[in-house]
Amino acid sequence: WETCWFKVELNIPPTWAGREVHFIWESDGEGIVWRDAQPVQGLTKEGEKTSYILTSSLKESEPHSLTLYVELACNGLFGAGKGSMIAPPDPDRRVTLNKAELVIFNRDVYELLVDLEILLDMAQLLGEENQRSFQALYTANQMVNVCDVTDPSTFPAARDLAAAIFNQRNGESQHTIHAVGHCHIDSAWLWPYEETIRKCARSWVTVVRLMERNPEFTFACSQLRLISVLWQAQQFEWVRSWYPGLYAQIQEFVAKGQFIPVGGTWVEMDGNLPSGESMVRQFLQGQRFFQEQFGRICSEFWLPDTFGYSAQLPQLMCGCGIQRFLTQKLSWNLVNVFPHHTFFWEGIDGSQVLTHFPPGDSYGMHGRLEEMLKTVKNNKDKGRVNHSAFLFGFGDGGGGPTQKMLDRMKRMSDTDGLPRVKISTPDQLFSVLEKESSQLCTWVGELFLELHNGTYTTQAQIKKGNRECERILHDVEVLSTLAVAQDSVFQYPASQLQRLWRLLLLNQFHDVLPGSCIQLVVEDALQYYTEIRRTGARLQEEAVQSLCRDLLQPKAGSTESTLVLNTLPWERTEVISRPGPDGAETLALVTVPSMGYALVREPLLTPQPVSVRKQEDGSITMENGVLAVCLDRMGHLTSLQLLDSKRSSVPDGCYANQFALFDDVPLYWDAWDVMDYHLETRKPVTTLLKPLEITLAGGLQGSVRFSLQVGKSSILTQEIILDAMCPYLRFLTQVEWKEAHKFLKVEFPVQVRSMNATYEIQFGHLQRPTHWNTSWDWARFEVWAHKWLDLSEHNFGIALLNNCKYGASAHRNVLSLSL
Repeated sequence: WETCWFKVELNIPPTWAGREVHFIWESDGEGIVWRDAQPVQGLTKEGEKTSYILTSSLKESEPHSLTLYVELACNGLFGAGKGSMIAPPDPDRRVTLNKAELVIFNRDVYELLVDLEILLDMAQLLGEENQRSFQALYTANQMVNVCDVTDPSTFPAARDLAAAIFNQRNGESQHTIHAVGHCHIDSAWLWPYEETIRKCARSWVTVVRLMERNPEFTFACSQLRLISVLWQAQQFEWVRSWYPGLYAQIQEFVAKGQFIPVGGTWVEMDGNLPSGESMVRQFLQGQRFFQEQFGRICSEFWLPDTFGYSAQLPQLMCGCGIQRFLTQKLSWNLVNVFPHHTFFWEGIDGSQVLTHFPPGDSYGMHGRLEEMLKTVKNNKDKGRVNHSAFLFGFGDGGGGPTQKMLDRMKRMSDTDGLPRVKISTPDQLFSVLEKESSQLCTWVGELFLELHNGTYTTQAQIKKGNRECERILHDVEVLSTLAVAQDSVFQYPASQLQRLWRLLLLNQFHDVLPGSCIQLVVEDALQYYTEIRRTGARLQEEAVQSLCRDLLQPKAGSTESTLVLNTLPWERTEVISRPGPDGAETLALVTVPSMGYALVREPLLTPQPVSVRKQEDGSITMENGVLAVCLDRMGHLTSLQLLDSKRSSVPDGCYANQFALFDDVPLYWDAWDVMDYHLETRKPVTTLLKPLEITLAGGLQGSVRFSLQVGKSSILTQEIILDAMCPYLRFLTQVEWKEAHKFLKVEFPVQVRSMNATYEIQFGHLQRPTHWNTSWDWARFEVWAHKWLDLSEHNFGIALLNNCKYGASAHRNVLSLSL
């Protein structure tokens, strides 16, 4: 990830007067040209950008001698892996400079070649039954006959032949393709966050150069990180800080309507795993940035490349001033073909947004005729609408559009026999779709991607960090708000909270929170979580000191007390651990009101203490007046009874809390995927290292512990805890994980029958089938949930809760959590 700098001194011969002069640079690494201390051109061989235009027609008044600097990165468009696009970075990778030349560019020859490319594509792709294919073929043949490559004076006649074809116009019924420049830049993926800053500069400065030469060119930028046509706020902020000159140019083209901020969020976040509050903050931070920097908020939510879309998103979009949504990722479905490209998407509360999937099934088109024809042919909503999006430009690793892409589309703008192609904007596209929307269908519920199910579980520490930091920021804000309401001197830590929120939101990018990124990115992300925890703990302490200052002052003659705070909106009665007079931890049963506090001097007495008994066969029973539990020597839950119902929750002959190990060898996307065939490799974990033993014998709390060997060399230790008056059983699990290409789950077969299980999502819940009747059902063999999943009948149910996991499943009567 190092960069090196080349100083390039150029002397243009006076004999090149009137000629177009380019500086050519070809290397394995990405580069950027600097001139007069400003970035002026991105260079990426993989992105077909290997030249910087010095002059379009050399004049005597122009400088003939000049100095450029080229910053060359030791990575390509897709990182620094070896042998495969998703291979980890190769520390021995070498970057070669292959070409550095000063050349005359023959514009006439270039234009002839583009003409011929389009004509030959028409001849090949329109089919023998289409007369336009033969007209294109014969025109190309005539051009070859007319053109003498040694005599440039013959070129105009050849070009006139091509123009005659391109100038034959379409009828009014022809499908219109709205072409929008695009440059998808992953904020981190096969490269670290810091490299993305340079990627943004390379890509966006190239876009600016194209806009200077093509005033009709529009670019949608969905991440405000650096300089792309579709913007997310974070990338724009990076460019503003690191490349202020470039940022000023971008602002000029935003004002002209060419550089178009879209997206509405801080980053293109994962669409499943962030909490509801996190998603609101993504929109809040993104929309606020756009308003402050560009004088407008985004009317489109732009999320082309995340791994599924929560059913809560339509409501959140509508609440944030957005009625339009664009993505294309469901074209990656492995099992079922999604039935629409333009439709209304309805969320769990009935909110609807107009949704469009570009029918070409890509956000990185190259402006080729083949892609245009696919866009029309593939459109699932022909007859309902007659317009569709076409996003062109190299993406994922940046790069963006090229001049050749624009020149191809100019020839197809209104050519008989081809779809009509217009350089457009997201607003123009959605405005016309809204006018044509009366016949559109409605899709209700989540947009589930039938691929990349492993991203709900990959990189457990990132998942845990996200959930914990979401909780920390919630608690800091609750306590700080209460402190402000009570103490006029207390200063609400708004700027510090914004900085912490932006770190958390950055880590929710759709290749970071899912875990589909290189080790360097994981290390950065974990460091950000550490910073949120550290600063969050300090802010929380400051708020508590202000809020409860009088309560924290010991009063003469008063007994020792403990202050207990509840930041959740319901009253809670729980067993807590607190320091005793001798410094040792002691247990206490406390009741704390909603969003309130309690001073605990004398703890509550429990009407029913927890009893823990070991049986002759080594099994252990625990009971607290609410639940009765039986565990065998392996830690299996053999019985779980809600005493009031007198109903056992575990079927006879079954074990709950059963750990199972699966092979995890996907077809290609290793960190992303777990395939359905992994279910055929299930192996229960049966190697006992330490049998079940009592660690706390009862009273306010009873607990037991055991250890298992998982796979070849991993160790799992679990403590199972039952608290007084508590209607649930807690499992504290630690795994020293050393396995490769294995998948660990814990299973809970339950005595409940239901056709659907319920899963928590952002600000709500969602039901999914527990059967595999259809391909749509079994494609969801591994799904995501937030803090709980539930299987219930009309008068009885069981929920499985967690504090840091997202992958889950419920098939028939087995609840499974992916660890």
